[in-house]
Amino acid sequence: MIDIQDVHKQFTAQSGGSLFKRGVKRTVHAVQGVTVRAGDGRITGLLGANGAGKTTTLRMLAGLFPPDSGHISVDGIAVKDAPLKAIARMGILGDAHGLYPRLSARENIIYFGRLQGMTPDAANARAEELARLLDMQAILDRRADGFSQGERMKTALARALVHDPANIVLDEPTNGLDVLATRALREALRWLKSPEGGAKCIVFSTHIMQEVEQLCDEVVVVSKGRSVARGSVPALLNQAGESRFEDAFVKLAFPEEVAA
Repeated sequence: MIDIQDVHKQFTAQSGGSLFKRGVKRTVHAVQGVTVRAGDGRITGLLGANGAGKTTTLRMLAGLFPPDSGHISVDGIAVKDAPLKAIARMGILGDAHGLYPRLSARENIIYFGRLQGMTPDAANARAEELARLLDMQAILDRRADGFSQGERMKTALARALVHDPANIVLDEPTNGLDVLATRALREALRWLKSPEGGAKCIVFSTHIMQEVEQLCDEVVVVSKGRSVARGSVPALLNQAGESRFEDAFVKLAFPEEVAA
């Protein structure tokens, strides 16, 4: 279970100016109150436009930097107090896949398994298992250099899952994927949330309505750094009084635009 409670984060940015004259410093409120409760055996989506605060929220969940206020825990472990222990409970697929191009897909997966404390044999067996799940047997022993976007995504996802984490976190996982790669990812996530797949807690961010409608048990709508609505797709449609989910999202995320 992943629990993100009323987190806030602001950054100081420097804008304008030239090579010889510094610009004006300004405060950017990236996250201003996001709450997400994601249960086991469920897929929870963070839905929002680009710049809504989704990635910043997930980076705080991953322990890359602390929130200014609020609380984040993974299976009851506070990320702030025990970051390594909490992160070990997660498999994280960030917005940049960062594969080692000189290594094969198998070697990339095994390397991360070793970092998680697995023996070489256990990591290799897990790589074989994940290759079957993600339909990547054909690329398992190919070097990552030259992989397509879909092949890179599959390898990065297998690497994140190598230690069989209870919680899976994905940031915009379908960006740049073709139809077949997107379908393969959806099928894998549905299996992972099932009892047969381990009833994983899955959280992913997206701005694609179709992904949310087809995958999510629950949706958290994020707008301008805040979580503004939460519920299943039918519940959000009912709340917004709309029949199309895109229309419901716009009404919930940008009520001022609809009023205008």
